[in-house]
Amino acid sequence: MKLYLIGLPGSGKSTLGKKLADEAAVPFIDLDQAIEQESGKTVSSIFSEQGEEYFRSLEAVALRQQSKIEKFVMACGGGTPCFHGNMDFMNASGKTIFLNVPVSEIADRFAKTQEHQLRPLLMESDPQKLRGKLTGLLDVRMPFYSKADLTFTSTPSPTEILAELKRKSNG
Repeated sequence: MKLYLIGLPGSGKSTLGKKLADEAAVPFIDLDQAIEQESGKTVSSIFSEQGEEYFRSLEAVALRQQSKIEKFVMACGGGTPCFHGNMDFMNASGKTIFLNVPVSEIADRFAKTQEHQLRPLLMESDPQKLRGKLTGLLDVRMPFYSKADLTFTSTPSPTEILAELKRKSNG
C-alpha cells in the first residue's frame, strides 16, 4: 500500500498521515522533511536561495526516491501534484487521497498557529490576503487535485480512509 496525501498547505496531510500510517502499520513519510534532510536546508531557504523551480525539481526527485519504499503513507507538499508529472506518477504507483478542506477552515487554522509564516507561498499577515492566496492556489491546483483516487471534503479518520480504499478496491 502506497498512499499519497495531497491538498492545500494546512489541510492536515501530515497530521492525518501520521495517524493513518500508524493505523495501517506502515511507515510515514513527510516529503518536505525528506527534502530538508537530503538537502540540509529548510524548504523556505531553498525557495528563497534557489527559487521555486529548483525546489520543484528537488521535490520530484525526492518523490520518486521515497516511492521506492514498498509501503507507506506520504504527506506531499501542497504543490507536489502540479509539477514534473508528479500526479500521474503518484496515481500510477499508489493511491492518491485529496483532502479538500475549505479555504476558510485552513485560514482559521493558520490564524491560530501562524504556521503559514513558515510556508514560502503563504507568508502573509493579513487574514483576507491569506484567504486570497489560498483560494488562488486552490484554483490553480484543482485540475491536478481532481485526479485523486479519493477525495474527502472533511477531515476523515484513518479508519474511514482505509474502509473507503477497501470498498473501492473491491468494487
